[in-house]
Amino acid sequence: MALSVLVNMLGWGIYLTAGVLYFTRSVRLPAAQVGIGLSVAGAVALAAGVPVGHLADRRGARGVYAGTLALGAVAMAGLCLARSFWSFLLCASLAAVAQTSGPAARGPLIQRYGGDRPAAFRAYLRAVANVGISVGALLAGWAAQTDTPSAYLLLIAGSAATWAAGATLVLFLPAAPPVRSAPGPRWTALRDRPYLLLTVLDGIMAMQYRVLTAAVPLWLVDRTAAPRWSVSGVMLVNTALVVLFQVRMSRTVDTARAGGIAFRRAGYAFLAACVLLSVLPGLPAWLTLTLLAAAVVAHTAGELWQVAGGFELSFALAPAHAVGQYQGLFGMGSGLGVAIGPVVLITLCVEWGMPGWWLVGALFAVTGLLTPAAVRWAEREGEREGERTTANPTNPAN
Repeated sequence: MALSVLVNMLGWGIYLTAGVLYFTRSVRLPAAQVGIGLSVAGAVALAAGVPVGHLADRRGARGVYAGTLALGAVAMAGLCLARSFWSFLLCASLAAVAQTSGPAARGPLIQRYGGDRPAAFRAYLRAVANVGISVGALLAGWAAQTDTPSAYLLLIAGSAATWAAGATLVLFLPAAPPVRSAPGPRWTALRDRPYLLLTVLDGIMAMQYRVLTAAVPLWLVDRTAAPRWSVSGVMLVNTALVVLFQVRMSRTVDTARAGGIAFRRAGYAFLAACVLLSVLPGLPAWLTLTLLAAAVVAHTAGELWQVAGGFELSFALAPAHAVGQYQGLFGMGSGLGVAIGPVVLITLCVEWGMPGWWLVGALFAVTGLLTPAAVRWAEREGEREGERTTANPTNPAN
């Protein structure tokens, strides 16, 4: 599975980095149309996680997960042939659906093969994914430097090949049999109020992914004395720290309550990073770089805690018969946070300046403080549901 994730994420890293350049410089679409198309594709993909996760629970996760990767391969191949806005929109939407629904379909496989600590196994896969994305970004850098239509086309075709290779590798995994549903409504995740609340809280926290990729580059270039190379340096430091420490951090978060505490620590770390970033304008370059490095380390520590906590909560609080469905719901929250992050962060942090940074930091901190209480509520509801099931046993329905 790790090899499949590595190969697939290499292709996704290519698409993330070179996709926009391919659409504008090779397909010759206006930048405004590309922005609209990618936004629509992201919105369409948000709705795919829960039904695909449910399908993985009921029909077998291996085949469904391989199907999402095959869909991504078809989408990337289609992008190689796209010559109009509508063909681009269709293929970009299929690619976004494949990327969003893949983790939901993979959830039952992680639950089955992750042993006693599926969240730790997922953290390991995330570290592997970061390596793949980084290699893909380096390859995309070659295309950007070459800046020819054939170079961009070659990379997108290569991305299609990596998705297809990932799907093939998944088929070599042992089959994961379907899980019989429990008595009651089919869409249990959507009726689980504590889990819905945790999904919302994780979605708010997920805006942090856009701090370093959307707000910080504009902040550094437009408002500080930092050299322009520091923009790429920020991402290199963040990626290296995640690859080195994500698995280690996840080993310390082994219960739902520990996941809530990790969210609280993440909120404090994000607040510290926002405060450090807010004071950079007007400082000399050497001091700007020093405080920037401290802010990136603090932000990455928050990311490590938030991801470790989210992994543990998403698995520990999901019933065994609906892991895929619950993973899809949890992923929907984080996907929405990532989608709205650029608008929120650029408006507050870049346009408002220091007060906006402090407001965003306070939002992260308050979200972290609320999470342990939401976890306790989820645990109480889970205990009551278990008591009801024990008192009223029925035959499971398909």
